[in-house]
Amino acid sequence: MAIKIDKVLLEKACKNIIEAILFCLPNSYKGTVYRIGRPPEIIARRITSGVIDEERKTISWGLPKGTDYNPPGKPWIEYRDEPGRPFEAMAWCVENQKSWTAEDPRSDSRSVRLQVEGVWEDTHHMEPVLVRKKDLFFGSEPSLHYPRTYKGEILWQNNEYVVVAVIKIHFRPHTIKIGSPETRIVKRLSSALGTELLSYQLREQSVEAMRQVAQDKLSSCNTLAHTLRNVIAKSGFIFLLIKQELGFLRNQWEGILLEKSDKKGMKQEAVHALNEALKGMDQGSDDQKKELMEAQNRFLEISLPPERGEKWVRIQIEERWNELLAERHLDEERAKGIRRGIDQLKRSLYLGQDPDILAGYDKMLESLKKEWTDLIYTDTDGLDLQFLDRVIRILKDPCLNLPYQTKSRDSLIKLKMLAEVLSQLEHNTNEVLRQVINGPDKGKTSKALNNPGIHSTWPMLTEFTLSDEYQHSS
Repeated sequence: MAIKIDKVLLEKACKNIIEAILFCLPNSYKGTVYRIGRPPEIIARRITSGVIDEERKTISWGLPKGTDYNPPGKPWIEYRDEPGRPFEAMAWCVENQKSWTAEDPRSDSRSVRLQVEGVWEDTHHMEPVLVRKKDLFFGSEPSLHYPRTYKGEILWQNNEYVVVAVIKIHFRPHTIKIGSPETRIVKRLSSALGTELLSYQLREQSVEAMRQVAQDKLSSCNTLAHTLRNVIAKSGFIFLLIKQELGFLRNQWEGILLEKSDKKGMKQEAVHALNEALKGMDQGSDDQKKELMEAQNRFLEISLPPERGEKWVRIQIEERWNELLAERHLDEERAKGIRRGIDQLKRSLYLGQDPDILAGYDKMLESLKKEWTDLIYTDTDGLDLQFLDRVIRILKDPCLNLPYQTKSRDSLIKLKMLAEVLSQLEHNTNEVLRQVINGPDKGKTSKALNNPGIHSTWPMLTEFTLSDEYQHSS
């Protein structure tokens, strides 16, 4: 059928038209609808047949067995008019787009059985269901390859219609004639069937168009989301820079706090002792000792919050020493010296918060001192803009007296601004993308574009999928 339609809907429409005809015309007793397929094959296939009972109350449905037009159907090349084979009423209806009425079965020139076997059949009427090409193709007919007749003429070339179905109604013998009221009723109802099938076609095309638009929107949104996701992924780098700046602040703070303390070189002394102990060991591979020494020297270059720093020392230094000590049993004094060195590394992480050391530093208020140390030694797993605001506020106080206080404050202000922009960008983009995918929600889009609030957590941009509304047509 040139019309694309759901199989269930097609069968339902065909049964409805057969039912209407059989109940309206008392001399009719059987009806069949054939689907006419797309060019170039133009396959004629029986969709359904119905026979009404003697009391004209019930219709039995089904397909007769052993006929050429049962599924998969019969292509045009096999039923068109050709010399040397029987002429068929189906070919007449499809080629000429006209009805065929067998008012006298004994003289039906298009009865196949009468031509082949000499057996006449019954009185019947066949009516093509026509649809305008411009209605079917929205005024712009696609480039279709129409088949030719036996004479070489292109089928339907100069016609404004195409045949989408054929209705065949069987009548009691000698009860109809060409142009009789019964045939006019069938013709009128064939137009109704054509209109109904066309409406289903338009529905299918509308759903398909909606699905395509939704898919295009989806592709565009995912492309945009992917691009922005790559940009926003750099937010992790911003967080890393913030953590490095906090580490730099810890180093500055410990530098002025321990300036006159006997614990000023605790970290360096511990690393030096461990490096010397490592050089004096014969056991262990060169690579193993090299990696351990690099980790110990690396400890001097980094500044981590105490809890995170202890974890780092345990994984990078202590566990490697445990492996070495397990391979060679050192004397108790050397082993204790190594344990003391590792313990000294851990304790050095807490010097900036040591109560005794803090008590000896009297260049700032106790309340400010406590707030400052609580902030810079807090282990932050995610971006907290309120936390940054507090750090930036304290860095404005000259009592802190850090060597690079102004530089660190300026750096944190810029990093915070960049983090806010990326966070707001992702929030607004996600909101707008959801609006595009799911449809407008009054006020939400404009609110998203103008919302000054910042979210401190950064979920990745959503990967959108088509909703069920467009996944399946009704």
